[in-house]
Amino acid sequence: MIVLDEPYASEPLLAWMESSQHPVLDNEFARTTAAGRALNLVSADEAVRRIDAGERVYTNSENALAWIVENAHNESLSRAIGLFKDKAAMRQVLAALDPDLFFKTCSVDELFKLDFSKLEVPFVLKPSVGFCSMGVYAIQDREDWERALADIQRNASTWHDMYPESVIGSGSFILEGYIEGTEYALDAYFDATGAAHILNVLRHDFVSAEDTSDRMYVTSAPIVRETSALFTQWLDRVNALVGARNFPVHVEVRVLDGHVCPIEFNPLRFAGLGGTDVSWHGYGYRTYEAFLEDERPDFDRAFEGKGDKVYTMSLLNPPADATGDERFDYDAFLSRFSHVLEMRPFDVRRVGNYGFLFLETDAESANELDFLMHSDLKEFLR
Repeated sequence: MIVLDEPYASEPLLAWMESSQHPVLDNEFARTTAAGRALNLVSADEAVRRIDAGERVYTNSENALAWIVENAHNESLSRAIGLFKDKAAMRQVLAALDPDLFFKTCSVDELFKLDFSKLEVPFVLKPSVGFCSMGVYAIQDREDWERALADIQRNASTWHDMYPESVIGSGSFILEGYIEGTEYALDAYFDATGAAHILNVLRHDFVSAEDTSDRMYVTSAPIVRETSALFTQWLDRVNALVGARNFPVHVEVRVLDGHVCPIEFNPLRFAGLGGTDVSWHGYGYRTYEAFLEDERPDFDRAFEGKGDKVYTMSLLNPPADATGDERFDYDAFLSRFSHVLEMRPFDVRRVGNYGFLFLETDAESANELDFLMHSDLKEFLR
């Protein structure tokens, strides 16, 4: 069962839904987005019947979670959605896995009354419920703290204009100790027995410790091969505490000296805004197809001849001083790269970014990734 919702459904997902004829909830977004396609649209009553019966469900967007929770009667599914979506709740459930990690929750009002001198730096400030690095701040000193509070005051209403409360929450924040290590993003799912299965691993690279953007996610055959066993074992430990079944999840973690520490879990979907399509562009398999049809990808076959290739998904965040009125010159931007797999433009006012870039590089074109990571994109604003 597939439930589509705002803001975006990718062309690879729409094409596969049409060819596979998997059932899709008949709602306004599905009808509008798939206009001209022969999707297998089913009524709300039929969708609820399927979900309540335990059929696997996948969403393209966290906007769909509210409909599922409000209409379906699958208590196990609803519990897992609520738990994975709430960062503070997950910290409490998984506390035994990271007993030394500091975390604190507070309301917006409490946040602005905190005495910074009593807080242990460095730490990360972020919404208890959130999406796509919105409202995430790395705090090293009082200047960072004051800048973060000012930014929250300035942008909170804009975030709520772009995404519903079920996606970005209503005002609860979490402060947690800064997690050291290499960051990764996992597309994975728990099967009918609760066992974890990795579908893709992306390394999340940053310019600096203060960088919290989604500009650079890279995957390669070596990255997946070298990390999938570690992440599978860790997810099995997580699910021993959560108990999810037939459940897809996108997870952000950091790894230091073989220890995995979670940053966040995103329920019932894989990499957002269609970012999970990097596996289709790079390796020729669809993560959502693997989950819905319970057919795990053959990594040996998928990675054949790809050992020296790096596949990147990059969310093109605007410069801090951009107004949203500028025009982004996609042609000039794309001319900087030798092997673009897809450029997926977004309405920056609606989504908050210029788009998703999918890119293939190798040793000879690795400098393109350095440019992509460090560019503030101002040279492409018109």
